[in-house]
Amino acid sequence: MIKPERLAADFAALAAITAPGGGINRLAFTDSDWQGRAYFMQEMEKAGLTLHEDAFGNVIGHLAGRDDRLPAVMLGSHGDSVPNGGNYDGTLGIIGAIEAVRSMKDDGFRPLHPLEVVIFMCEESSRFSAATLGSRAMRGRISRKDISRLRDHQGNTLYDVLKARGLQPDALETARYTKKLKAFLELHIEQGRVLEHERLSIGIVTGIAAPSRFFCLLRGTADHSGATPMNLRADASCAAAEIILAVEQEARAATRTPVVGTVGIVEVQPNVMNVIPGEVRLGIDLRSTSSEARDNVEQIIRTRIEEISLRRGISCEISPISKETPAHMDTSLTQCLAKIADDLHLPYRMMPSGAGHDAMHWADYAPTAMIFIPCKDGISHSAAEYASLSQITAGVRLLSAAARHLTAAV
Repeated sequence: MIKPERLAADFAALAAITAPGGGINRLAFTDSDWQGRAYFMQEMEKAGLTLHEDAFGNVIGHLAGRDDRLPAVMLGSHGDSVPNGGNYDGTLGIIGAIEAVRSMKDDGFRPLHPLEVVIFMCEESSRFSAATLGSRAMRGRISRKDISRLRDHQGNTLYDVLKARGLQPDALETARYTKKLKAFLELHIEQGRVLEHERLSIGIVTGIAAPSRFFCLLRGTADHSGATPMNLRADASCAAAEIILAVEQEARAATRTPVVGTVGIVEVQPNVMNVIPGEVRLGIDLRSTSSEARDNVEQIIRTRIEEISLRRGISCEISPISKETPAHMDTSLTQCLAKIADDLHLPYRMMPSGAGHDAMHWADYAPTAMIFIPCKDGISHSAAEYASLSQITAGVRLLSAAARHLTAAV
């Protein structure tokens, strides 16, 4: 049986693990992230899981099945947060998985298939501008070149950060997960308003949108703001302003299949009042559940960037960060979740996910599905992020029941 009081204690303990500032600050591989990871590992061991750490720092907890040769059922999510984030994004999926294992132990349920609980590292893009890095490492989708190229805001490479944590970036290929899986399930807050608006307990995800991300570096001329006439300026910030609006316009124009576009990074140099900006770096994020629709919008935006730069006498350099493939959840598995939700009298709806998740990297490896629960006002990536204990318990009940169903039979 799922015990709400145990879940409440877990979330309270994790809320206390944060860096100074508002909200939760467990940026990937920082001390507070490592403290949160240690808490998860402690609870996994107490639940009876045998732990393995891979070269990237992902943690896999193994619960032996009655026939341990059978493919495992994997549950999990990420433990890191955005700066000043919430205590439920990612955390819910790990704590929910651990509670599912605890309840098996409490009830004397011994699975036929093995069960694995995973803590994925560095899901958030906040530190290295690329998301779901732990899952990508486990799928062999990140290289030594990538981890040497990706840097945080202090200029530290991901390679050096891994080294500093005592991990094995030179043996990154060993992080690739090669065992057979029967299924992968991830429990997560919705990060939107749909479930709360419709007063539903559960969302069963049908597909996950994927981002294409790139930097756009604009170089104009830094001149005196008072002595340079308007017709003689090469103002990088004015070009950037046009590009930011172009991203919004072209994403809005994609009405047949929705595409969303965001310019979330704007770095202006020299960033002083009396100097015309000579350089601006933009971080651009485009997402859709359709690769074709997203890539079409990206090409239009790239063309507009070239036109704006040329017209304004600004040089432009575009550097790709990542391009991921949207994931479609397994139909049989989502239907299975729907039946179990009905049996548990949990009202639900089928829905897509606009946000990316670790689950997207497993959909082509094993039958994959996600469970959403509501979050207050749809707010996430914020100190105001909140899910009630009753909502959390409902999601964990569904996850636990699905895990038992999947591990009970061949």
